[in-house]
Amino acid sequence: MARLFGILTTVVFAIGAAIVTWPQFFRLERTFPVAQIVSLRGVVVGVFAAVGVVALLIAFARPLRAFAASILTLALVAAGANALILSARGLGTETLPDATDTSLRVMTWNTAGTATDPEIIAETAVAMGARIVALPETTIETGEAVAIAMREKGSPMWAHHETYQYREDYAQWDANSTTLLISPELGDYAVVASASASGSTNTSVVPSVVAMPVDGDGPIVVAVHAVAPRRDDMTRWRDDLRWVADQCASDDVILAGDFNATVDHMARLGVDGASLGRCTDAAAQTGNGGVGTWSTAWPELVGTPIDHIMATDAWRATGSIVLSSRDSSGSDHRPLIVQLEPIG
Repeated sequence: MARLFGILTTVVFAIGAAIVTWPQFFRLERTFPVAQIVSLRGVVVGVFAAVGVVALLIAFARPLRAFAASILTLALVAAGANALILSARGLGTETLPDATDTSLRVMTWNTAGTATDPEIIAETAVAMGARIVALPETTIETGEAVAIAMREKGSPMWAHHETYQYREDYAQWDANSTTLLISPELGDYAVVASASASGSTNTSVVPSVVAMPVDGDGPIVVAVHAVAPRRDDMTRWRDDLRWVADQCASDDVILAGDFNATVDHMARLGVDGASLGRCTDAAAQTGNGGVGTWSTAWPELVGTPIDHIMATDAWRATGSIVLSSRDSSGSDHRPLIVQLEPIG
């Protein structure tokens, strides 16, 4: 009986390890609680390593040696596989490449409402040379303060926004607004309502901003904020990701913001090998895809990379950086900056 129990436990552990390591194969990447577990691959690596240590200790007991050896082997394989996935996506780069005459730098930073001083946001954006700045959880008042501060530093911006303040159930919630700053160098932009295949015109619980060039010349820019995948919001979260994917159906689109999802969760939502719709994750292309942007309370390789900047193949990502130097600024998210070069 004990031997049968050991075999069954080993099989269950093997299946669980496979699901957590590659949930896309089982089509479980957007299912509770797998979605939550796979978002923390750094933690998963640590857990499997800890299981391996425990199994190694148990192996000293002769009656349990075969069982412990099986668990140890599986734990080491799972820890190694998850570590390799993180490594392949990138464990962090320190600097951006030198800007060129044609390069475009994009920054996204979930500012946690009033927790982050507009002056700090402006200083960061100007220092990084950003000409597009997506600011989830930022009101237009704060966004305008950031734009004014950037103008005074020699980098003027137009401020666009979307808000759900009319929703009385959470009218004072910081996350009910998203602001998007765009440099006048890129031309005039206007915020539009953009439908998806399902007929929705925006993300479900917290707003996103869709800005289109007035003269039709330039990228469509979407400041993204999808709802977090809490247990009661899983359906809305999945709908939000599909809505965002539908926004990246044109030739020239840039997505930036808090997706509340890692690239694992985007399986089968991309087209022709892209990450989401026709857009590809720039951080994963440039060595930062495994770096956690949330939460600042955790080390970068333990956190989860849920903030993204993506673009269609009209752009080539040449560099990216996740700024941990702003961890004490007040927000629980880290800024992500990407450098893009136009193709053609």
